[in-house]
Amino acid sequence: MRLRNSAIAVALVIGLGSTAAAASEGALRVCADPNNLPFSNSAEAGFENRLAAMVGEHFGETIAYTWWAQRRGFIRSTLKAGQCDVVMGVPEGYDLVETTKPYYRSTYVFVSRQDRKLDLTSLRDPRLHHLAIGVHLIGDDGNNPPPAQALGEEGIVDNVRGYSIYGDYREANPPARLIEAVEGGEIDVAAAWGPLGGYFAQRSAVPLTVTSITDTEGFAPQQFQFAIAMGVRKGDHALRDRLNAFIDAHRSEIASLLRSYGVPLVEEPVTASGGHE
Repeated sequence: MRLRNSAIAVALVIGLGSTAAAASEGALRVCADPNNLPFSNSAEAGFENRLAAMVGEHFGETIAYTWWAQRRGFIRSTLKAGQCDVVMGVPEGYDLVETTKPYYRSTYVFVSRQDRKLDLTSLRDPRLHHLAIGVHLIGDDGNNPPPAQALGEEGIVDNVRGYSIYGDYREANPPARLIEAVEGGEIDVAAAWGPLGGYFAQRSAVPLTVTSITDTEGFAPQQFQFAIAMGVRKGDHALRDRLNAFIDAHRSEIASLLRSYGVPLVEEPVTASGGHE
């Protein structure tokens, strides 16, 4: 279940395309999606673009991008193919790459119109049986985000509408269609990955409410929170260690950057022994 959830998180934070960067001396080569706000785009307006710029300044290096739409095969076609050296956002422990320390942890959220005053926090809220709910869909194999699976476990199916996380790539930021559906009244509430929900709600012309999904223990081992790290090629311990040093030295600046993009941040859970998971 952990691997499946990690695959889902990858599809949400990273996902056929073309390359646009060549290796050069003194450059940090970054793999990124050119149409995937709030994470990245070709105008370098995403928080992962801003974070890459911070890393480059810290290293005294320029940033050279390999742009590639984040779908299946993204890591194989970019990082593993030697087209670039780092992906700025992957789940901690993602098995296709060597991951750094996590630099943030976020959660799934509910997004609704403020004028509806729904203030939902639980997937077991009885109102969900009657509201029009939107969720992202990742594939046709049932490998869909935790809220979609949890709603199914609760028997909430007929009033759930799916929006492809990949969408129509000819349009800007395909995942935003889910939040736009809330804004336009097409659905009552969206259950979305926090960075997506928070960013597009923050920029909506209609006031929207974003609340973290809680009360999820009963859906274990399903995960609703993910720690996000940077990913480098397996065995590239030198770059991993340099990035870890950067993360440790800039945690407050990174947190400020993420908050400015509306990313809901959650603390690392504490185990019974007093340590972190």
